[in-house]
Amino acid sequence: MRPVAILGVPMDLGQGRRGVDMGPSALRYGRLQELLEGLGYAVEDYGDVRVPVVESLRRQGHGAPGGLGYLEAIRLACLEVLEVLHQMPEEVFPIVLGGDHSIAMGSVAGASRGERVGVIWVDAHADFNTPETSPSGNIHGMPLAHLCGLGDPRLVHLGGPGPRVRPEDVVLIGVRSLDAGEVGLLRERGVTVYTMKEIDMMGIPAIAEAVAQRMRGFRRVHLSLDADVLDPEIAPGVGTPVAGGLTYREAHLLMELFYDAGMVTSLDLVEVNPILDVANRTARMMVELAGSLLGKRIY
Repeated sequence: MRPVAILGVPMDLGQGRRGVDMGPSALRYGRLQELLEGLGYAVEDYGDVRVPVVESLRRQGHGAPGGLGYLEAIRLACLEVLEVLHQMPEEVFPIVLGGDHSIAMGSVAGASRGERVGVIWVDAHADFNTPETSPSGNIHGMPLAHLCGLGDPRLVHLGGPGPRVRPEDVVLIGVRSLDAGEVGLLRERGVTVYTMKEIDMMGIPAIAEAVAQRMRGFRRVHLSLDADVLDPEIAPGVGTPVAGGLTYREAHLLMELFYDAGMVTSLDLVEVNPILDVANRTARMMVELAGSLLGKRIY
């Protein structure tokens, strides 16, 4: 089996609620490495990239939490993620632990290794705002837009000139909360979106098959899994919960079918906030989903 590399990004600068920076520790405590080793993978933990704490940035006169005042610190952390991923051996399957979803600007760019990459964004939100469309100014609601070339040039050109992802190579799954500005941008750019309505109508197997067909031909496919795609009844430890999310079995079935398709080559596990969680339940579920994506079977 392919070797797996774990990289933590204890980032809470992209949003306004404290605690998500402890997500990598919660996921490790949820026995991620032990689970993967039990599946036969050789796992190496690369530790955490350097992310400044909010208090140090405030002392330096930066802006409000989650705002563009922290853009440079977020950019530098994402750049380090990109560089660490580029240095990993070619055959490694990287798993990047967040932290808020702004880390994906580094993980997607790094995991792509400069190639065209398919992106599966499993999230209650599209994260397709720009600084101009965002109602909150929180950068964790903007990473996918910046990866697709929209927004602040300092983030769009992270690691090199030009966008890292083509919008037509992106599929969103589980969406149920969109800002007005995002709707127009998603339609304009031709991003494929499966909201919870489509999941209810079509079912997980049909959507997984459609995504597998869309990603066919890509040598690299990155799956970015946000904990808030899950229904908050089963995953309470998130900063932006939205009712009506994926059930336990829907989420596992989606990961199991993606494993069967053999297409995913890198993974994010993001937006776990242990302060808001109950007995590390959300982190443990995200670990279980990673296991299903990497081949854990019932029988």
